[in-house]
Amino acid sequence: MEIVHYVTFFPCSGIRRDLRRIAATLNNWLNSSPMEKMPCYLAGFFRLGRRRKGRISVIHVRRYFLMSVILPSHYPGRSALQEQRVSLLSEEQAQTADIRPLRVGIINVMPQAELYEYHLLYPLGRSIVQVEPIWIRLNDHTYKSSDKDHLDRFYVTFAEATATQPLDGLILTGAPIEELPYEEVTYWKELSSILKFAHDHIPSTMGICWGALALAEMLGIPKTTFPMKIFGVYETLNLIRSHPITGDFDDVFYCPQSRHAGIEDHLLEEASAAGKVRLLAHAQNAGYVIFESADMRFLMHVGHPEYEAERIAVEYWRDQLRGRADVTIPVNFDLQQPRNRWRTHCLDFFAQWLRFLYESSNALRNNR
Repeated sequence: MEIVHYVTFFPCSGIRRDLRRIAATLNNWLNSSPMEKMPCYLAGFFRLGRRRKGRISVIHVRRYFLMSVILPSHYPGRSALQEQRVSLLSEEQAQTADIRPLRVGIINVMPQAELYEYHLLYPLGRSIVQVEPIWIRLNDHTYKSSDKDHLDRFYVTFAEATATQPLDGLILTGAPIEELPYEEVTYWKELSSILKFAHDHIPSTMGICWGALALAEMLGIPKTTFPMKIFGVYETLNLIRSHPITGDFDDVFYCPQSRHAGIEDHLLEEASAAGKVRLLAHAQNAGYVIFESADMRFLMHVGHPEYEAERIAVEYWRDQLRGRADVTIPVNFDLQQPRNRWRTHCLDFFAQWLRFLYESSNALRNNR
């Protein structure tokens, strides 16, 4: 996003000339300042002093950092995100910005949690609003494949995440446990308690893949384990063009799926008829991909819009090494030349959800 300058001109020709010169100087300063060239708005030149002599005694500059993710300066993935044009703010820089960031909690239960973080930070950072990700760890989860030092440095408990400030939104990631009954998931009791709290106190909770199935379970909609993995890139139909989050998606868009379980179409259609959910997107041979609770507090996406193409290939070869006969070659996907055909969908999905969060959380704060 380019830097935009809003300049107030005054009738005096001398002051107008001076303002043009000052605007050029400030433009050079903004673009060369040690702020990693972060997008910002420069708003408002205010003239004080005697108009006849065209003097300016005060210039007021406000800096708005947009399309930014707030990350600690020592976060290890900063350079990879910057290579993908994600603007980053340190915690110190965020304190000087004239905009309130969205606090988005992320319950990351993916294997090698620290490596998966990039897949969420990229779409969150490419949105138009400023986001502060709050990485949340579960007390009852062992995180045996994740870096313990990384978790200790960057993750907090849910109680700590909500101790002093509310969360504007919450994300529950997928996990390779969709074949397990919920009662056999070691952290289900803790997680379900968090999700109950989230439904009542957080404007929107997004579930991805298994995370979406977990949210559906909270609504009383059970999952089904499939004999063959739903795997590949599927053409998906946008069902409600007027919806605030999915309405502006293409009428048909691509989305990757990688799961051994899901929810039968007839169960979701029955829940929709009963007024429990709203069905938003459907794919032939993959079922309903996106749906939400009737009150819009839970948003469920059973696919993996955040995945990069290489991850689909990696998961296929991983499953082959494990000898899984229920995993076939991913549909509509070239393993030899992986191509991402769903990036636009990914960015739109996260951007529109964040916009929805921004509007919803501001309305809640104004009503308090």
